[in-house]
Amino acid sequence: MGTKSKEKDSAKAERKKSASLNMNPLRSVGTKLFVYIFGGILACVIAMGVMAFNESKRIIETKVSESSQQTINQLAVNLDNIMKKYDDITLQVMVDSDFHSMVDTILNNQSGEYERFEAQKDISSKLQSIIFGNDHITGIALLPVHTGLNIITAGSAQQSKVEALLEEPWVEEVKEMNGRTLWLDSRPAGLTSANSTASFGVARVLKNTTSSVAQYILLLDISTSGIKDELNKVSLGEGSRISIVNADHNYMIHNDNSKVMTKAPFSLDGSDANSVSANIEEVGDVLLIHNRLAHNNWYLVGDIPVQELVKDADVIRSLTINLSIIAALIAIGIAAIVIVTIGRPLIKLRDLMQEGAKGDLTVRSTIAKRKDEIGQLSESFDQMMSQIKQLAVQTKSSADAVLTTSTTLTEASTKTAISAKEIAVATEEIAKGSTSLAVEAERGNEITLMINDQMKQVLAANEQMTQSVYEVEQASGKGTAYMAELIEKTGATEFMTREMVNKVDALKESTRSIVQILDVLNAVTKQTNILSLNATIEASRAGQAGRGFMVVANEIRELADQSTQSIDVVAQITDRIQSEIVETVDVLSKAYPMFQEQIHSVKEANVIFENVQQQMGSLIAKLEEVTSSVNKLEASQLVLNEAMTNVSAVAEESSATSEEVASLSSEQLSVSDNLVVLSTELSQVSNALKETLAQFKV
Repeated sequence: MGTKSKEKDSAKAERKKSASLNMNPLRSVGTKLFVYIFGGILACVIAMGVMAFNESKRIIETKVSESSQQTINQLAVNLDNIMKKYDDITLQVMVDSDFHSMVDTILNNQSGEYERFEAQKDISSKLQSIIFGNDHITGIALLPVHTGLNIITAGSAQQSKVEALLEEPWVEEVKEMNGRTLWLDSRPAGLTSANSTASFGVARVLKNTTSSVAQYILLLDISTSGIKDELNKVSLGEGSRISIVNADHNYMIHNDNSKVMTKAPFSLDGSDANSVSANIEEVGDVLLIHNRLAHNNWYLVGDIPVQELVKDADVIRSLTINLSIIAALIAIGIAAIVIVTIGRPLIKLRDLMQEGAKGDLTVRSTIAKRKDEIGQLSESFDQMMSQIKQLAVQTKSSADAVLTTSTTLTEASTKTAISAKEIAVATEEIAKGSTSLAVEAERGNEITLMINDQMKQVLAANEQMTQSVYEVEQASGKGTAYMAELIEKTGATEFMTREMVNKVDALKESTRSIVQILDVLNAVTKQTNILSLNATIEASRAGQAGRGFMVVANEIRELADQSTQSIDVVAQITDRIQSEIVETVDVLSKAYPMFQEQIHSVKEANVIFENVQQQMGSLIAKLEEVTSSVNKLEASQLVLNEAMTNVSAVAEESSATSEEVASLSSEQLSVSDNLVVLSTELSQVSNALKETLAQFKV
């Protein structure tokens, strides 16, 4: 007994060890409770810290943004005043009557060269005085509106660079603005001067206030250093930067001269273009504060790194991290207490259940009696194991009885199945023979029907061929008659053509006679003309007595001239008729051989039609013989078709009866096989149940 008890205890210990190894620690209740408690406390602390950090960050960012917004607004007002000052300078020049008088002196053709030189010198002095009055205007240029005028410069403006500006499109744009100011974008190398300082321009057409005629465009070349000085006076915070960009987001004024006219790394497309108050946008990790200047389409932009704005909120972030560490330690302590009081008892109950699952129904809970849910779970486990033990004993006795009954049933089912198989095999052979006979009869019936259909088609085709032959014979007879008529008409045409050739030859001889008569008339006319000329000469010699005769002679000469003209016209017509007669004779001569060839071809076609008519008669006789033979074959085919139909009906009835018997035999065999299978399964289930119950220790 002692040895068995030791073996029992060692088996229990081994099973507990195996269960502990197979259990994944991450799936245990203790681990989950630890994760839930630790994660919940830590998540609450971190969430509160992050919310506090974000709220403080938002407040600081809002306050700094509002302050920076006011700064940008004030700076924009100062820059607008500076821009207005440059605009006012161009306006003063435009309304200066002395300036326009000097320009008129230059344009006046009656002014002498010295007067023009002095006027141009005075204009340069006036422009130079403007430069002396403003330190940031590096150069001034007067660009002529019309060709033929000279460029006037002052300050550091170079003639060559100003001439190059005349080819740029902004010149036409400022002309179309009709005296309003045009602001030119900044250029890194200057607008008109040769220095390397960036500058921008202000241009205006100078219209005479009296005549409203514009002769020059005033261009102020303004250095960006003055604007940069104003920008450097203002600071939005550490790491911030203030610049000016145009509507295309290109830098106009920047602390780094090389960035002028380069693309800014931000876009102001979302801003209100008509707003003159500062707008605030956050682009990435940079806060943008921008304001549109009133005098041009430029934007004053201040960018502040967001990290610099919220660096004071890092104290809250550090405090949040420290609180998170303390909360994590507290959570670990609470989780350890929960694991000891809840996790370990549950692990012990799990091990006992695994012992019971392996077949040991004698295990019982050893957990100390507790009044909580774990104590109630332990008592319920002991009651469950006792009831399962009683159920296993009863099931084992029932399985022995079922095994004995299933053995007897299996032997009887096997004998019945063997007999059913033999009957089914014989019935299937009979059914296969009947089915084959029915199939062959059906095939014969189908072939007979197919032959019958083909015979009908042959008969129909033969009738159509006979009809076609009759029609061809009739057409041949008509063709022969038509060809005879065509031969007669072609001969008549040949005769008429021959007569036409003879008549045209006679007409040709008549035209020759007309030509000879015209020659005689022409000679008579010439002689008449000579006689009238002689009569005129004689009448002129006779003097007053021969005047009447002279008039008659003139009339005769005029008649002779008219006769000559008429004879020439008739001769031309006769020549044309003679040439057409010759062409007609040639055409008829060529057509005559063709008519003879046509008569020959028509005669040959008539012979062919007569041969076709004779052959059609022979073909009709043969087709009548074929039709008689096909009618006899159709009668025989009908008798064969009726016989095959009777055979097919008998074969189908025999096949149906055989199939019904085979179906009943198959059902009986299937029932017998199922009975054998069920008996075998019952025996296997009984054995399996017996083996399963043998694993339980009761």
